[in-house]
Amino acid sequence: MRIISVMNYKGGTGKTSTVVHLAHGLALKGYRILIIDVDPQGSAGYHLGVNTIQRSLYDLITQKETLANCIVHARKNLDIICANEHLFPAEMHMANLQNRELVLSSRMVNLTGYDFVFLDCAPSMNLLNQNALLYSNELIIPVSMEYFSLVGIKQLLKNIKIINQLFKKNIIIKMVVPTFFDKRNKKSKDIINSIRRVFHKKVSTPIRSSVSLSEAPGVKQTVFEYADKSTGAQDYKNLVKEVLENG
Repeated sequence: MRIISVMNYKGGTGKTSTVVHLAHGLALKGYRILIIDVDPQGSAGYHLGVNTIQRSLYDLITQKETLANCIVHARKNLDIICANEHLFPAEMHMANLQNRELVLSSRMVNLTGYDFVFLDCAPSMNLLNQNALLYSNELIIPVSMEYFSLVGIKQLLKNIKIINQLFKKNIIIKMVVPTFFDKRNKKSKDIINSIRRVFHKKVSTPIRSSVSLSEAPGVKQTVFEYADKSTGAQDYKNLVKEVLENG
């Protein structure tokens, strides 16, 4: 089972879109997928049209519900553990526990039956994200074509190094995904060149700016359902292929 956190400390980099479309794209190929929404905004559940009010990650962390009861079916081969604003008190609950950075790992220990688990992480340096990283064995970093997104990567890399040292972990940066890419824009070209200088072959095919990608969440569909022939759908199909090839 591949467990992949999708994270960048900068907001607006396309983390949720990347999680949802990788998850659904793999599910459409027959793989069994679980999304864990670790962001209190609950955007992944909203995108998929799932009720995020009941049986959320908060209930799992605080042990008000079992793991099985917190898993909600979203699409064929695709399940989700939703998030909502209750994750804020859940984090305070975790802060008072022993081995607080490993709470999520302990709650997920009995999970079976999935090929991939994707964690949609909030754009912040918090205890929930530390838990997500320590539960994961791979990391995907979406990078929007904005200079501040590079700052988010720098902060994240420092934290991963610290976490790997303190917890004797080996979190692998599997892929850096350029998002909101526009080849007509000089800034896009400059930023993607900067990323490639640092990460080399770990940089994926870019996800181009797409109206369909921005419209699909409004109707609670993935881009594969909303506009399967669009550039956004094609780019995420390519990304699904790259994730499978880089297993």
